[in-house]
Amino acid sequence: MPDPASDQPVLLITGASSGIGAATARAASPTHRLVLAARRRDELEALATELGGAERALAVRCDVTEWDQVQALAATALEGFGRIDAVFANAGFGASRGFLEESVEHWRSMVLTNVYGAALTIRATLPHLLERGEGHFILTSSVAGRTALPGSLYSATKWAVTALGESLRGELRQMHDNHAIKVTLIEPGMVDTPFFDNSPGDSALRDIDIAKAVIYALEQRPGVDVNEILIRPTGQG
Repeated sequence: MPDPASDQPVLLITGASSGIGAATARAASPTHRLVLAARRRDELEALATELGGAERALAVRCDVTEWDQVQALAATALEGFGRIDAVFANAGFGASRGFLEESVEHWRSMVLTNVYGAALTIRATLPHLLERGEGHFILTSSVAGRTALPGSLYSATKWAVTALGESLRGELRQMHDNHAIKVTLIEPGMVDTPFFDNSPGDSALRDIDIAKAVIYALEQRPGVDVNEILIRPTGQG
């Protein structure tokens, strides 16, 4: 008897080992096969095992700033499951505010991960989605990608991610004449995840709140493109 799971769509998630990425993987696992990517192999493999092992979730160690690794990630997804239906470019991290704060090495790694890594994730998977003629790109931007925060290079990277999403949608519609591949920007406010050194506590959103927003976007019928989802805790202005 054919395995019904073999017909389930495939969701690729970067930054999947913790936080929003891991919460989204758990939320999507009943309805999707998963390709989970991150730099932390142990956490990633534990999550893949929790979600059903190699038949349901592939764990792929990947630094999204390295093109050969991102190419290998896409190839592993196609080899393992034969298709990619949705791509969640979620990998990223922050920095302290202030242009005299943090090391320049930290800055460089953050800019490369948040911006270049998202762009490479798109580049590695776009040919397959164009060949199929359908699919969904989801990018983690931020409230900080709508409002320039004082002294925040992180904010600048999220403005860039917002622009990436809009530019990608424009390319699909105009340069490729494709109206079926969707592009969604997820823009969280403060979320209690490992992003913060000190937990913001009950005043923040939880990672599952953002995961539910991703699932909402994924569940829309063909022809409905949820462009942006901005989510803030009620106490954040």
